[in-house]
Amino acid sequence: MSQFGAPRGRTCSRSPRSRTLRSVATLTSAVLAVTVLAGCSSGDDTGEAPAAAQDNAPAKRDAVADGGTLRWAVDALPTTLNSFQADADGTTARIAGAVLPSLYTIDERGRPQLNPDYLESAQIVETEPKQVVLYKLNQQAVWSDGREIGAPDFVAQWRALSGRDTAYWTARNSGYERIEKIEKGKNDLEVRITFSKPYADWQSLFTPLYPKQVMGSPNSFNDGARTTLKATAGPFLLKSINRGSGDVTLTRNPRWWGQSAKLDSLVLKAVPRADRSAALAAGKLDLAEIDRSTAERIALALRDARAGRNGAQAALAHGPGSAITSSKALKSWALAHGSDEEKAEEVQAARQKNQKAVARYASEQDALAGFVVRKSLEPAYTQLSLNGESGALADERVRRAVARAINRQELAESVLKPLGLPAAPPGSHLALAGQAAYADSSDALGDQDTKEARALLADAGWVPGGAARKPAGAKDGAEAGSEAEKAKKAKTEKAEQDKKDKKADGSSTDAKKKAEQDKKDKKADGSSTDAKKKADTASDEGLYIVGDDKPGDPRALPAPVIGAAGPENGTGILAPAPAAARQSAALLARAEALDTGAGSGARAAHSVTKPDRGVAGAYAPLGTAAPVTAPQAARALGKDGKELSLRFVLPSGPGSESLRAVGDRIVRMLDAVGIRTQVTKVSDDSFFKDHVAAGDYDLALYSWPASAFPATDARPIFAKPEPASDGSLLVEQNYSRVGTDRIDQLFDQAAGTLDEEESRELVRQADARIWAAAGSIPLYQRPQLVAAKAEIVNAGAWGLAGPRYQDIGFKKPESSKGAERNR
Repeated sequence: MSQFGAPRGRTCSRSPRSRTLRSVATLTSAVLAVTVLAGCSSGDDTGEAPAAAQDNAPAKRDAVADGGTLRWAVDALPTTLNSFQADADGTTARIAGAVLPSLYTIDERGRPQLNPDYLESAQIVETEPKQVVLYKLNQQAVWSDGREIGAPDFVAQWRALSGRDTAYWTARNSGYERIEKIEKGKNDLEVRITFSKPYADWQSLFTPLYPKQVMGSPNSFNDGARTTLKATAGPFLLKSINRGSGDVTLTRNPRWWGQSAKLDSLVLKAVPRADRSAALAAGKLDLAEIDRSTAERIALALRDARAGRNGAQAALAHGPGSAITSSKALKSWALAHGSDEEKAEEVQAARQKNQKAVARYASEQDALAGFVVRKSLEPAYTQLSLNGESGALADERVRRAVARAINRQELAESVLKPLGLPAAPPGSHLALAGQAAYADSSDALGDQDTKEARALLADAGWVPGGAARKPAGAKDGAEAGSEAEKAKKAKTEKAEQDKKDKKADGSSTDAKKKAEQDKKDKKADGSSTDAKKKADTASDEGLYIVGDDKPGDPRALPAPVIGAAGPENGTGILAPAPAAARQSAALLARAEALDTGAGSGARAAHSVTKPDRGVAGAYAPLGTAAPVTAPQAARALGKDGKELSLRFVLPSGPGSESLRAVGDRIVRMLDAVGIRTQVTKVSDDSFFKDHVAAGDYDLALYSWPASAFPATDARPIFAKPEPASDGSLLVEQNYSRVGTDRIDQLFDQAAGTLDEEESRELVRQADARIWAAAGSIPLYQRPQLVAAKAEIVNAGAWGLAGPRYQDIGFKKPESSKGAERNR
């Protein structure tokens, strides 16, 4: 979920000691709802990748009408108005963006822009002995109660968020804990902030800025700001929150010193995603983020309108009536008016239901023709997360194999190409194209490579047939018990005989007696010896002749079969030796049948190794796996008696269809290299909380943002998990549970240097190591689709930028003279 107007942050479940983010977002269907906070380090644009274009119908203010009410969809009413509490959501952030100070905003390329409505200037004025930042405030900036915005507000927010007073229920303290003191400057409009240690992301602080009435005490912070704000300072005021109707109403701020808001009021309406198409058609919304299916309906409505077709005609062309042919209609009419009264009643009810559906669709299409779809790419990317805490994915080689099996380009194109959006997969976990810190570091992991994926899995011990192979040294329970009893009996008999021998001649057993004893031992332990013989290799010194094993022979190696699918019991056989050449014709025929699928699940067959691939009958050490060839790609892999199967958790709710489609493609890609998946579809409410955050998954798809301050904001997402005193794992927001000390060090260094280019380079180095660790694989930047009434301007899909609330409005109607000129 993207919140256009919000200062952007993240929300996730956290461990009690986790380092948290700038603000908190919400979890909705299939994604971690994340947004990007205004601001990032500015700097040289050289080498930056281009960002996706905005699509927000830009218009100069003199072309925007004064007045009007705009109804804007949100997912839910806010649970709190305090952006720094754990349950703050996207609606909280949107309200804060409209009614509270943002010292920095971001432009369409994700660069920070000082907000002149609140600041005249902000800069580092000292670096030695400590970093000092001096803010010079706009002298007109006042709270809605008439009080000047000043140092007391900065001090109150610092004390609340520094983490020093645990009475404040804060969701984050990053950056604020580095502040040593805040002082008033030469006058009331200057705020001087001294840091205890350097902090590169100082521009991230104090956005949004709350009044001291909110931050000044734990009670007002924890409870008071949940439902109301005692003072605001933005182009809009918070008028009311109506939980009955699901509306939040913002009105123009009469004390606003900047350019006046064009709208009289802005109403945020809680409308679930699945209901937005109907709400738009019913005239209940003017602006709404939508899913692909709704965007397609609007596109059809516009196409029909241009072609001169009305809604009724559209319903017959591609709506509920499109499946009704002339013959079906005639048959339906005949049944509805037939002699079978019961059947006629049933058909008549169905006809009435269909007629209503056609009429409803026709009406909706007529209404939807008044909307346009504005589209760009969200400042967020969807990733495949690999839980590396335990199981097969705890092995880096397996994680890398999963990554190398996936064609990221194909996945990106499947989502974005039909929408006409750029479909290049992200090359970074920490920035998106257009941001200064962006660099494609994906080569640290590598592109899709089936051969390499198989090689990595084989190196990790996962081979075809491995599911039936017992761990080295393991024996059947009954066999192990029988041998133990026999060995114990033999040992007891030997001890008794030694005692008799010693008693007979007073000396140790001589060679003759020893030979007799050895004979008894051999007899006593005969069954054990036989069992060992059965497990011996087919040739001396641990070697066996490739292909010399017999079907069902326990010594048969569960290794890959060249050119054939494997047996159900995992007893694979390599190419035959010359001694078995007489069997090769029949065995080759069986192998070919298995290749075509005719023998699926049957026992493996011998096949002949081609001369250019090695000598048939070559000797190999026991346990050597044969190379995996193309026909074996779909064979399930195993190791030590276990099949390589990963639990893939996906959300099941409406609006997650695209994510599930991506999941299906990933399943097929993994299956091609022998990795099986168990797809588990769960409710949207429990997807993140009960599965991703709780670590109850192997693979999962969810989204993270591109942060304007990756050194600070991204660190908890990729921080190395630490064991807690109770045995649990403190993961912060690193839900893949994969991290390294070096990655942590690079983040810390990036946050602690005041050289912007050096900080960006350290972030890029951290990203390369994140790729190499293969805990998360960025797949595509999320599409941003917004339905807007055609006359709405300065609103829509903003891309990396944030909205300018006071400029949003309705386009002025053209004057008659202007209309004449345009003819």
